[in-house]
Amino acid sequence: MASARSHDGSGPLRRTGRSIGHALRSPFTGTARGIRKATHAHGAGESGLGKLIELHAVNGAGDVMITIALASTVFFSVPTDQARGRVALYLAVTMAPFIVLAPVIGPLLDRLPHGRRAAMAGSMLARALLALTMSGAVATGGLELYPAALGVLVCSKAYGVVRSAVVPRLLPPRFSLVKANSRVTLAGLLATGAAAPIGAGLQTIGPQWPLYGACAIFVGGTVLAFTLPPKVDSAKGERKAHLVHPHDDGAVRPAPLRKPATSTTGKVWRRAARSGGKGGEKRPGLRSVGPSVLHGLQANAAHRALSGFLIFFLAFLLREQPLSGQSAAISLGIVGVAAGTGNALGTAVGSWLKARGPEVIIASVLGLALGIAVLAAAFFSTVLVAALAATAGFTQALSKLSLDAMIQRDVPEEVRTSAFARSETLLQMAWVAGGAIGISLPLNGVLGMSVAAGILTLGAAASVRGLLGAARRGSPHPRVA
Repeated sequence: MASARSHDGSGPLRRTGRSIGHALRSPFTGTARGIRKATHAHGAGESGLGKLIELHAVNGAGDVMITIALASTVFFSVPTDQARGRVALYLAVTMAPFIVLAPVIGPLLDRLPHGRRAAMAGSMLARALLALTMSGAVATGGLELYPAALGVLVCSKAYGVVRSAVVPRLLPPRFSLVKANSRVTLAGLLATGAAAPIGAGLQTIGPQWPLYGACAIFVGGTVLAFTLPPKVDSAKGERKAHLVHPHDDGAVRPAPLRKPATSTTGKVWRRAARSGGKGGEKRPGLRSVGPSVLHGLQANAAHRALSGFLIFFLAFLLREQPLSGQSAAISLGIVGVAAGTGNALGTAVGSWLKARGPEVIIASVLGLALGIAVLAAAFFSTVLVAALAATAGFTQALSKLSLDAMIQRDVPEEVRTSAFARSETLLQMAWVAGGAIGISLPLNGVLGMSVAAGILTLGAAASVRGLLGAARRGSPHPRVA
């Protein structure tokens, strides 16, 4: 009887314990299921794109943790004049070597077509180890911090290049590349927004704690990279792409085309470039597919240079001269939120527009950004600075997605992944150049907005006419299903 009562009494206790445990777990498991359902929707789970979306979210969360740790050490912990010197040192030790290393990233990754999962996992693991290395120096700001930061930067950009090359391999049926990239990019933005307050909270415990968090996140990303489908490592049908095709006389001209041969589905196009009448085939280049991609790349370079410029220039300007009625921290927060909101909105609009008229979209958003920059220079104010930050985020996201659409449409599949690698490397170099201008410029708001308008003017002069002309002519060999 006693045993039965004991058994009967313990049953409700166990059931109550299970109920409490389920209640505590359900918010987390429910959220995880919701995220998995969203990332794997519309065939993304079956194609493997869902795994890449999750991996990119992990990448964004880890990067923002490192950014918070570096910003607190290099920028916020010292007076403005000293901070300018530290950031200049950061640029000299990290960005300057990156300008030299960036052109090597694309060709180097071209040699690893069968190891893309390993390359992404390696970039994650390297950043995990570098985060641990930086944790010992972040409190003092010692010089050993900067080589580690350079390593993090190079690994991050290498991941971005490989990720861009992988996306075409994971497209679900009836998915355009611009839609796929929109999903991947949006996941990274959402993860960055979610991880930023966590990183800020860890920062209050100690300057090294965001780096511990980054290390844990990147270790998880290392494991996740190997869960991508094996077709990520397939190099079937791929060849290396070059931005230009040099002739024997040293001039750079568009490579002549040979009439493409189609497969039974009519979707595989082959191009061969001949030089000097020798009749020897050369590797296809981006110029061989028409001017749209190159003009789109020029316009995107202007957007990326503007982004780098605004990040560094406004960071110092608003610290020294906050927006009217606001503290420096609130001013930086307003601009940061505006830029992030614009970027997310541009990504969402890009997904909705899909691949409609990418040349016109790029030309239009470049004109929009230029107009807002001119207004900010002529009537410098809190509202216009925030508007320019939001517009820059919006136009950069939408312009990049449209460039992706043109690469999908105009670049043959056999060189498409290489084209993504080369274009991403050039855009990162443009960001570095814009950042260098921002750190060296005097802290004058009108002057800064004028330089921003000048960057966009150069981009518009180089690309808009060609983009609109290409839009009128149409793509000679469209490949968008």
